[in-house]
Amino acid sequence: MSHYIDHFGGDPNIKGAIVSTFNGGCFFGAAAAGWANDKYGRKRTIQIGCIFALWGCAMQTGANVVATLLVGRIVAGFAIGILSMTVPLYNTEIAPPKIRGFLVGLNQQMLGIGFIVANWVGYGTQFINSDTSWRLPLGLQMFPAGLLLVGIQFLPYSPRWLLEVGRDDEAHAIVLRLNGDDKVAAEQEYMEMYAAIKADVSTRSRRLSDLWATPVMTRRSLVAIGVQVFCQFTGINVINYYGPSIYNSLGIVGGRALLVQGIYGAVGPIANLFFITLVLDRVGRKKPLVFGAGSFVVTFSILAAILANDPAGNPSSSVTAQRAGIAMIFLTSIIFSLSFGPVSWVLASEVFPTSTRAIGTSAATCANWAFNTLLSQVSPLGIQKVGWKFYILFIVLNFVDFVAIWMFFPETKGRTLEDMDQLFGGAKPQLPAVRDRDEKDFKSEDKSDEKGV
Repeated sequence: MSHYIDHFGGDPNIKGAIVSTFNGGCFFGAAAAGWANDKYGRKRTIQIGCIFALWGCAMQTGANVVATLLVGRIVAGFAIGILSMTVPLYNTEIAPPKIRGFLVGLNQQMLGIGFIVANWVGYGTQFINSDTSWRLPLGLQMFPAGLLLVGIQFLPYSPRWLLEVGRDDEAHAIVLRLNGDDKVAAEQEYMEMYAAIKADVSTRSRRLSDLWATPVMTRRSLVAIGVQVFCQFTGINVINYYGPSIYNSLGIVGGRALLVQGIYGAVGPIANLFFITLVLDRVGRKKPLVFGAGSFVVTFSILAAILANDPAGNPSSSVTAQRAGIAMIFLTSIIFSLSFGPVSWVLASEVFPTSTRAIGTSAATCANWAFNTLLSQVSPLGIQKVGWKFYILFIVLNFVDFVAIWMFFPETKGRTLEDMDQLFGGAKPQLPAVRDRDEKDFKSEDKSDEKGV
């Protein structure tokens, strides 16, 4: 966009800084979110994230110099760091085990829809011959932030967090609400939740060192952090952030590159919706990750081979090469949506015990954003300086992912959050003596629930 370039220039170092400062803000937001989730709960932390998002997006929209834009990106990134850690955590804690993969996977689905909107808004506003061409896309970010700020108020607190802070009656009422008419299942779930969480609370600590205090906790932490880091090793965000630059390497330039990027953005969410609806909770977590890592080795190998022939400077082979290159890029998006996209958020948020779930999920999300920041900073330089050889990096990284996941990752499908202790080698907590609830108790709680408890 010419008006954007007039303000901020087109230097690849500045381009990388604008992207990486946002991701750096995400890192610190995810780090702070661990403390905020323990202190204020999931709902309030999400609202805090929304307030920072409104602030950061407003700064970006009104920016006239690079410094203001960068500060706005950092603040907005801080917000997304908070939300990217807290929303999957919240969804995990209120979802029943049978459809937990689907509900947490919706996080990736909404990210995909966000990419669709962003790509097509960017494509459309490029034709506006004023600063509105770039201010409008930045300003529109405030609408979903405001919607979430208000909308989350009408959703329940996490019952697990309520049990952590001693609000047991509220937690029980919410478990009944979430289970609908199945009172027996609700009572059983509540008793198991109560037993595990009360046992964890007695030893709860917010120290980062607790994530590797025992061999069992070390394995849990490595799985959660590993899947988030491997998600970045797939190279998907290089395509998401710098797709037009990759298309330029294929000889597709200008508005055509933005058009292709817009079409690309719609492919992933369609595949993701199919996967989380019909596949994820049936095949589990491990198999899709193994499939994804192995497939990325193939797609990046083919893409690197195509770019090695320099289709942008070889008109005789450009059409065929362009089609093949676009096919590999689109296939990469589809495979990501059938593997790491939804699974990374599900797995990272479900493997920790209650005592370290907030800080553990925070650490895993921080790892995601740290490598996201690194790759977003070096990618424009790598694409420009070394061309096709840059993609060899992702061939190697995905091969490492494949081996590590195949050998060390467990399968968590169908397990309750309280069952994860046994899966990773811990002992199952004993159910405490919780008073029996008769029909009068249920009727009393039904009335309380109707009043909005």
